[in-house]
Amino acid sequence: MIHRFIYATGISLAAAVWTSAGMAQSPYYAGKTITIIAGTKAGDVYDLYARHFAQFMPKYIPGNPNIIVQNMAGAASMIAANFVYNVANPDGLTIGAIFPALYFDQIIGRKEVRYDWAKFAWIGSPVTSNHLLYMRADSPFKTIHDVIKASPAPKCGATGTSSTAYYVPKLLDETIGTHFDVVLGYQAGQDIDLAVERNEVVCRAFTVTAFFAREPFTTWRKNKFVNVLVQTGSKRDKRLKDTPTIYELMDQYKTQQAGRNLATLVLASGDFGRPYVMPPNTPAERVKIIRDAFDRVLKDEAAIADATKKKLEIDPSTSDELEKLAKEVTSQSPDIVARMKKLLEK
Repeated sequence: MIHRFIYATGISLAAAVWTSAGMAQSPYYAGKTITIIAGTKAGDVYDLYARHFAQFMPKYIPGNPNIIVQNMAGAASMIAANFVYNVANPDGLTIGAIFPALYFDQIIGRKEVRYDWAKFAWIGSPVTSNHLLYMRADSPFKTIHDVIKASPAPKCGATGTSSTAYYVPKLLDETIGTHFDVVLGYQAGQDIDLAVERNEVVCRAFTVTAFFAREPFTTWRKNKFVNVLVQTGSKRDKRLKDTPTIYELMDQYKTQQAGRNLATLVLASGDFGRPYVMPPNTPAERVKIIRDAFDRVLKDEAAIADATKKKLEIDPSTSDELEKLAKEVTSQSPDIVARMKKLLEK
């Protein structure tokens, strides 16, 4: 009887050890769903990139989880950023696709900010983002020089103060003396474009990538509905070879060093590109899994072909690069903070 008991107990222990080992080998993400919170409406280029990663990332995550995209538009994606930082469970199942200039609002101390830009868990960005400002071709403003001290000022639409649509016109006002009237309150970029078609506003600043990626811009370019007045890259985009850069304009208008320093801080948002983040305190091993999957998609031949077909440019930045940049832009002198506050005052 004693031998039978020992034998039975040994089998039970062995089974328990085997079961425990089997459970330990089961990937964390097996049977789970990851949600990408996209800070724009469906159909926006931010949303298109998010759906691209939702399609291709699962095969590179152990356990092959389902990935869905949830749109959370508003306040230039600050609503999404606040949600990811404060509300989402840091369990590795939430990723944020947010605007790159949200650090502006933190630097100047806006009360709506509920995040610390440098403390997000940075995943990476699929593309760096230079920007442009377009203007209705039938407006009186044929070049950026026509907007110098313009009266009345041309009206541009924007979603929030950390959106390209707001800070690019304001930066031009500050550095070369243009005069733009920026109308806030639009929920998403598509709403601004509709307002331009209705002639409620006549201009918008946003990414070069989006301008060459989707409608209505393909049709607009064909019909010469808009002109591009300025771009923010350090050199001219080959598709905009006749459009001056902000750096060329600052040289032409002899912008002082303080203005150039401000431009450097503001335009660092282009280096953030279209950033992907996770909540702070997400377990490091889960952040690494998502980072690795994100990076592998950027090198996947099928994913690259799909991105090319959708006109989604790929020029990635790594998590390490974004993490370092996040610390740099949130550590500014009082003088630069004061200038930023002036730039972004409503």
